[in-house]
Amino acid sequence: MTVDQLITTWDIPWAVTSALIVTALIYTAGWVRIRRTRPELFPAWRLGSFLAGLAVVFVAVASPLDTFDDKLLFIHMMQHFCFMFLAPPLIILGAPVVPMLRGLPRWVLRYPLRPLFSTGIVHGLGKFLSRKRVAWLILNVSYLAWHVPAAYELTLRSENWHNCEHACFFFGGLIFWWPVIAPWPYRLRGSRWAIVPYLMGADMVNTALSSFLCFSNKVLYPSYAVGPRLFGISPLNDQIAAGALMWVMGSMFYVIPGTRITLQILSPRRQRLAAQRLARQRMSTLAR
Repeated sequence: MTVDQLITTWDIPWAVTSALIVTALIYTAGWVRIRRTRPELFPAWRLGSFLAGLAVVFVAVASPLDTFDDKLLFIHMMQHFCFMFLAPPLIILGAPVVPMLRGLPRWVLRYPLRPLFSTGIVHGLGKFLSRKRVAWLILNVSYLAWHVPAAYELTLRSENWHNCEHACFFFGGLIFWWPVIAPWPYRLRGSRWAIVPYLMGADMVNTALSSFLCFSNKVLYPSYAVGPRLFGISPLNDQIAAGALMWVMGSMFYVIPGTRITLQILSPRRQRLAAQRLARQRMSTLAR
């Protein structure tokens, strides 16, 4: 196996690719429509971010990251990184809810969706999933559960379970990063300070699993021990590289947003604006 073969070996899943294309077209149509009334909320970078997120999903499912994920563990971890850390934040930065709704044909909004939204089920489910405790558990429990050796080996033997694993990481990532980014028109409930331990707690989970992969003295996933060795990497070194990748890159995606949020909260301008809002609320209460 050469480096050129590793880079150029693509296997495009047409069902997923078609779904990504349709999603991109719907969002773009909605973005163009909402730009006419809210250009300040939907600059060009939101469109670019959303499309980049979809592109990351395509790379994860069609590129050598998917073709060779059963040959090298660190390639499989790179794929998981795309599903959990890259694609979801990029998509959410596009503030996708309103553009996706605006981009749908009117008959879809009128018949299938309006009765569904009127029941309150969608709103209630969204409210439940956006709770920080729920969102945190969904991603981190999935992350740990799918890396249990028995579950991981199951995904290597079954394409359906493999797809289920990837769906858990991707949709779990969307749910997890939603309260962190808080895209319009979503409003975060509770203090913004709560996002800092939310991120740091997830980083602790990632660190625990990654360090276990790095410092284990045996190969945890038997399939990688018996398969062909690409580039002469030993199974144990492959496992160490996989753990190091998730440790370093994963921690960056948790620590950097946590640091930025902390600095934003502590900035004098933000504190001044918060004090002004509090004063207005008190004046409004007294006026009543």
